Amino acid sequence: MRVPVSWLRDYVDLPERVTARDLATQLIAAGLEVETVDEVGSGVSGPVVLGEVSGVEELTGFKKPIRYCQVDVGTANGTGEQQNIVCGASNFAVGDRVVVALPGSVLPGGFEINARTTYGKVSEGMICSPTELGMWEEHTGILVLPADTGAPGDDALERLGVRDDVLDIAVTPDRGYALSIRGVAREAATIYDATFRDPADVHVTGAPEGGYPATVADAAICSRYVLRGASGLDPEAPTPLWMKLRLARSGVRPISLPVDVTNYVMMELGQPLHAWDRAKLRGPIEVRRARSGEQLETLDHVKRALDPDDIVITDESGPINIAGVMGGIGTEIGLSSSDVVVEAAHFAPTHIARASRRHQLSSESSRRFERDVDSAVQTAAATRAVGLLAELGGAAVDPGYTDIDLTEPREPIVISGDLPDRIAGVEYPPHTALRRLREVGCRVVEDDAGGTLRVTPPTWRPDLVDPNDLAEEVIRYEGYENIPSVPPRAPAGQGLTSGQRLRRALGRGLAGAGFTEVLNYPFVGERDLDGLQLEDDDERRRALRLANPLNEDEALLRTTLVPGLLKALARNVGRGFSSVALFETGLVYRPDPDAPEKAPILRVDRGPTAEELAEVRAALPDQPHRVAAVLTGDREASGWWGTGRPATWADAVEAAREVARIAGAELTVENGQYAPWHPGRCAALYVDGGDGRTLVGHAGELHPRAVHAYGLPARTAAMEVDLGGIEAARVAVRAPTISTFPVATQDVALIVDESVPAGDVEQALREGAGDLLEGIRVFDVYTGDQVGAGYKSLAFSLRFRAADRTLTAAEATAARDAAVVRAAERTGATRRG
Repeated sequence: MRVPVSWLRDYVDLPERVTARDLATQLIAAGLEVETVDEVGSGVSGPVVLGEVSGVEELTGFKKPIRYCQVDVGTANGTGEQQNIVCGASNFAVGDRVVVALPGSVLPGGFEINARTTYGKVSEGMICSPTELGMWEEHTGILVLPADTGAPGDDALERLGVRDDVLDIAVTPDRGYALSIRGVAREAATIYDATFRDPADVHVTGAPEGGYPATVADAAICSRYVLRGASGLDPEAPTPLWMKLRLARSGVRPISLPVDVTNYVMMELGQPLHAWDRAKLRGPIEVRRARSGEQLETLDHVKRALDPDDIVITDESGPINIAGVMGGIGTEIGLSSSDVVVEAAHFAPTHIARASRRHQLSSESSRRFERDVDSAVQTAAATRAVGLLAELGGAAVDPGYTDIDLTEPREPIVISGDLPDRIAGVEYPPHTALRRLREVGCRVVEDDAGGTLRVTPPTWRPDLVDPNDLAEEVIRYEGYENIPSVPPRAPAGQGLTSGQRLRRALGRGLAGAGFTEVLNYPFVGERDLDGLQLEDDDERRRALRLANPLNEDEALLRTTLVPGLLKALARNVGRGFSSVALFETGLVYRPDPDAPEKAPILRVDRGPTAEELAEVRAALPDQPHRVAAVLTGDREASGWWGTGRPATWADAVEAAREVARIAGAELTVENGQYAPWHPGRCAALYVDGGDGRTLVGHAGELHPRAVHAYGLPARTAAMEVDLGGIEAARVAVRAPTISTFPVATQDVALIVDESVPAGDVEQALREGAGDLLEGIRVFDVYTGDQVGAGYKSLAFSLRFRAADRTLTAAEATAARDAAVVRAAERTGATRRG
């Protein structure tokens, strides 16, 4: 919310000494997030004056219209003579009042104005447009002012109010009232104990009968609905300069008088309005939920399929508005509209929020409705709007109006007078809560004993719903800075848990292996799961749906880390990084089909009981920790030192092995089939624990269809493992015995069937070699004519060492031969000559 301080001062008597930055500091202390203070117009300096066009000479021979103008600027130029200015705009005529930047002035952006020769003429300044003055964006020509704006030579900056200070406030969801000049002015008045003049204090003329006919189908979707009409509006009536300037300062682009008036009242009172061309309405208006199959072409020329959860405004032709979000094009105010119907309503915030996200339409109106608006300001807002149309556009306000009031009175909240003291840990003076809550606008009744207050919050504060909300109001006005800072004492001897230490070690280990850690949002969509090529009955499709998602396309809690990593990888590749290796450690969410649908809402005035905690835990999904990695491009870069090596499925398996090594477990790798991995290049990863062998994850090359779905390079590899399963298989780490005797190395090449995994052969060699074996590794794999079709040669390097002696060649050879015999028995391997 952008708040011009000059507009704010219309409704609150701020002390003259208070600057915009002082005000911002006090508003921040009271809980509003003022992000910046913009000094609008501060970049304009020098002689910028009013002028009157006294002559225009059309220059020919150029690609665009050029005019050589004589402008009366009084004595501002020091001579009293006409100022000669070359101008490319054509939207003004002789006698018009304009703004002239004389030589020596500086316009926004550091643009200096000097006399110069252009188009064969000497131009002694510039006739300015609103954009060039930093007032608002307009590219239709220069700024033409009313004749009574001032005399030629007068200071235009002061006359037009070009300079102003604007507060840019980030309004949190619980402070919707601050999305208006009215709300911020009330805050400022309370902070400075200044007089507040409510702009909603409007004299409502006419009678609540005889207005445009309307009905509301359900009070749950719309509790207040007001329609006011204005007839005989001059379609060509311009929006006055002061209104355009205030709208532009507030971040709203001026369009036309009817639209600008509704936007102006919305910014002023916080109540969104909508105006229709009455001639385009067909019969009575009804507020209801949309019906299946209904459509509406909105003002952005998009035909939208309506959802039964949408609130729609309809007439006899069908839907004409998505309530609180955007109007339909069929009833839009046009250049010839003279009869107008203005709508002011109080719609259900949750419906508007869902509709805005569903249709991906976030407007100034929807931002206010989804934070909830004042339920008692609708009549004042509609009356203010038609009054401005009458004042500025020559319209006649219809004597009758429609006012459907289905609101329910708010129930009082009972609060102890010392609750703010107990929450803040500060002893406030007596009756502080009573005084502050009345300043907020609450109706407060004190009981006879003086210890309990019955508080009815005002209609403009729908966020005040329980005693703690009221206590916060007292505390923030008394000053958060007055709350003592008492840091809690951490109990001694409690460091990181074993799981936390493991996750930190994993991060260091994978980073050392060349992976970069990323943190993705834990949200996915059906399209992400489709991209993984998951079957319809895959357990990863059973996901929790968010009640209020940030994006309707990502409305599910993730059941796997892979989609987020693949999207992050695609973004990096799309930005020119051809070789990328990423990893993430985080939770996934696996719902229990037998769990309760909703978790209980715990009380805030005490800690939860054991039974309440049990209910919460029963409703929560299983949340295992996972670690996943993806990689593409070169695993080893090429350079002057030689050629590089592309990343393959084996690197993904090795990343999983690294995770297991860090955790103190050992992986067993077997062939597997599991989406989204390539069925021929997928490794199933197992660990051995107390309960037998456990599947903890998969690694390998991704399926080509999954690669294509995510827009990734071919042969992208990935791995994902369950940390809980690996951690459960951890074994106690024992310091190895270091032998001082030399190692004996024996190499052996074995021929096996192509279908035999190298891991099986390695395991058999380990078993047969006995206790003297220190280490084993595969250093070559060969297929070709020398081993025959359907076979492969696996070359192993075996390291033997004894702890108490130097091994003889015979001992090392015997251990090797025993290993080969066991491999032959287990896998059918034969020695390659």
